[in-house]
Amino acid sequence: MAWTMTTPEELLQRLIATPSMSREESAAADIMEEYLTEAGLMPHRRGNNVWAEGPRREDRPTLLLNAHLDTVRPVASWTRDPFCPTLEGDRLYGLGANDCGGGLVTLAQVFCQIVNEKIATPYNIIYLASAEEEVSGRGGIESVLPLLPQIDVAIVGEPTGLQPATAEKGLIVVDVTARGRSGHAARGEGVNAIYEAFCDLQWLKDYRFSRVSDLLGLTLMQVTQIEAGSQHNVVPDACHMVVDIRTNELYTNEEVVEILRENLRSEVAPRSLRLRSSSIKDSHPLVQRCRRLGLTPFGSPTLSDQALMSFPSLKLGPGDSARSHIADEYVCLSELRAARELYLKLLT
Repeated sequence: MAWTMTTPEELLQRLIATPSMSREESAAADIMEEYLTEAGLMPHRRGNNVWAEGPRREDRPTLLLNAHLDTVRPVASWTRDPFCPTLEGDRLYGLGANDCGGGLVTLAQVFCQIVNEKIATPYNIIYLASAEEEVSGRGGIESVLPLLPQIDVAIVGEPTGLQPATAEKGLIVVDVTARGRSGHAARGEGVNAIYEAFCDLQWLKDYRFSRVSDLLGLTLMQVTQIEAGSQHNVVPDACHMVVDIRTNELYTNEEVVEILRENLRSEVAPRSLRLRSSSIKDSHPLVQRCRRLGLTPFGSPTLSDQALMSFPSLKLGPGDSARSHIADEYVCLSELRAARELYLKLLT
């Protein structure tokens, strides 16, 4: 008897109708746990992360199929109810439909189909619906990976137009603080921390990291916030800047921070070094399989849970990254069907 259950379209509509902003994914996790149980599996759960494991053989590598449950908060410019799934022609509108509900539900369906129909695959397969991806939270995938068998490679179902993103930029957010000495503005006293920051701001604007990645291009650095002073007649004794750095795979996060410390007079304090650039070798069997299927590897500038994976991984999913985090987000039903077919070809 053929295996049948809730379709990806139906599952995605249920998820859209269930608010699941980061750290508030409990109800969405319930839905995924119910879906895997309905498929005859025995899902595991930690916090708002839900996963299931297929049959294991010791002579096969282990592949993780991963996508995230959580969404960003809806922006004010939505013209539809972001929590009301709306089907217009081929498009399914709703918050999280594209990022990354499409990948979440199609990977889930393919995983359940492979397990239930005992479809031959060269991998041991684990499916994981993870939480807190949009905020890189420690209660997300980072809390689950130690509980899983050793992972050899992963497919992350982010929206990539169904082309494999084989490299991804990392992220470092750095607090840079120039110090001065307060004084009365009318008397010209003190040391103005804003002026002390001038040279460092110029260096941050002009510096170019020399190592250029074929897939990811330059490591990019932008000052995105600046704050100084408490009132107009007091010389500020501190000028605080926030620097957003998107690293390619040719630099470690530690190297980048050391370059800043060697060149800036101001204090340099990275908020975290854990969100690293990731890449998978072109020679990897999974990448070669993508190429044989006519897919074209590329480098992605956007961050995902790959940053927290210590094993090779690639992003591959339905939808378009340009639709993520915008008003009236949507995914196409034809993209979901194409994703299901592609995942099956890739894994079997």
